[in-house]
Amino acid sequence: MTDQVTVNPIVLQRADPSVLRHEGTYYFTASHPRYDRIVLRRADRLEDLQKAEEVTVWTKHATGPQSQLVWAPEIHRVDGAWYIYYAAAPVAHGTVDAPSENETFNHRVFVLENTADDPFSGEWVERGQVDTGWESFALDATSFVLDGAQYLVWAQQDLAVRGHSNLYIARMANPWTLATPAVELTRPEHDWEIKGFWVNEGPSVLVRGGRVFLTYSGAATGIDYAMGLLTADADADLLDPASWTKSAEPVFVSDPAAGQYGPGHNSFTETPDGEAVLVYHARTYTEISGDPLWDPNRHARAQVLPSDADGNPVWGTPVPDTRPTPTSTEVLPADGAF
Repeated sequence: MTDQVTVNPIVLQRADPSVLRHEGTYYFTASHPRYDRIVLRRADRLEDLQKAEEVTVWTKHATGPQSQLVWAPEIHRVDGAWYIYYAAAPVAHGTVDAPSENETFNHRVFVLENTADDPFSGEWVERGQVDTGWESFALDATSFVLDGAQYLVWAQQDLAVRGHSNLYIARMANPWTLATPAVELTRPEHDWEIKGFWVNEGPSVLVRGGRVFLTYSGAATGIDYAMGLLTADADADLLDPASWTKSAEPVFVSDPAAGQYGPGHNSFTETPDGEAVLVYHARTYTEISGDPLWDPNRHARAQVLPSDADGNPVWGTPVPDTRPTPTSTEVLPADGAF
């Protein structure tokens, strides 16, 4: 279906993109470059998300554990309700509007719920922090339902393990409560995962052909940022690390020929015909002035993800841009005009 994703980026200046297709509509959320809110868009086609109205459904608190650096919201539909998983941190130094440049990341995972049929109406209710079993840097939660069981996969730091974050999985009792202890699935170990930072983060799950494909991102978020892969049989015990096979090499990396650098923090959606679509962010340049965290030009992109004869995803490489992108570090208005 080559006509399903014809314009990229699908949304400018929105990193960590999450896209859910529900009843013919694509729902989009991502990290806002000011990291102070959670936004939603919707459109019938992925390429129409850029011009879609952007609605803020939640803003950071004035104080406390959700007062800065709101990262990587994901939208999910579970048992007839909408959920957004996201990470946020307290302000330990400086002020809410001017955090210290030396701020220590101290994120935790939180959940919003909306029981209305339309996530743009109704009320988004805070269901609070997800208790992962211990208190440390935690972020990038994703969720999936398989055979009637809901699972949470997220990144978290274990101070006894070298690195910034590992990936964990647990089964859920409800969309904001774990039913089982956290199980570690992967930690940074390969050369490509430890460039700049020792990181496994940004998990996402694709269930296809009787298998579970769990992607994640590793390394620092510049040109070295890339996607890795864990694979398990769909009928295996997903809470047993032995059920998962980890690929030694990344499956999706920067492509200078396409002008795309640091692809990662992906999600999955599908075309109207049910083909898998890979959604991710990437930059169009490698030289970043100042802290990369505050460079807004990680743009959301999407491309059809084909499969080979054995049902394995054919990851390919990032597609070239067909929509102009900014090079200045100015945060654009929501409609992306520049």
